[in-house]
Amino acid sequence: MVPRAQAPRFRGRKDYPTQNVLAACDFDMKFTYVLAGWEGTTSDSRILKDALTREDPLRIHEGKFYIGDAEYMLKRGLLTPYRGVKYHLKEYSARGPQNYRELFNLRHSSLRNLIERTFRVLKKRFPIISSGTEAHYSVDIMTDIILACCILHNF
Repeated sequence: MVPRAQAPRFRGRKDYPTQNVLAACDFDMKFTYVLAGWEGTTSDSRILKDALTREDPLRIHEGKFYIGDAEYMLKRGLLTPYRGVKYHLKEYSARGPQNYRELFNLRHSSLRNLIERTFRVLKKRFPIISSGTEAHYSVDIMTDIILACCILHNF
């Protein structure tokens, strides 16, 4: 249950309460970092800024990179796609990349697909995450449920 005064900030695209979750995973589809509890309307860049400055921050190690979508700000160690250039894998079905930017975006999309698959598996294993139960639990409880499901997913 979202307090009435905060409800607009949690309202998602489909007009029901949502949370924005920042997560990182490895190539084995295991979560390596999860930050849940942000309002559904909060920008990805805002959540990333918070994740990088928390007491237990998301660490971007020297020489390592995270893949982020176009909503993230440019940051050392975070690779985002070129804007205004074909991106999604299906856009390359008719013809392959024609320049280095399209090639970068194709490879970026392919790698970023891993976190999308990881979330699909998580939601399938733990339907409580996407079953519209948000209205029945407080934001804090839903945040704990998301974190618990991510931890259980890793085992």
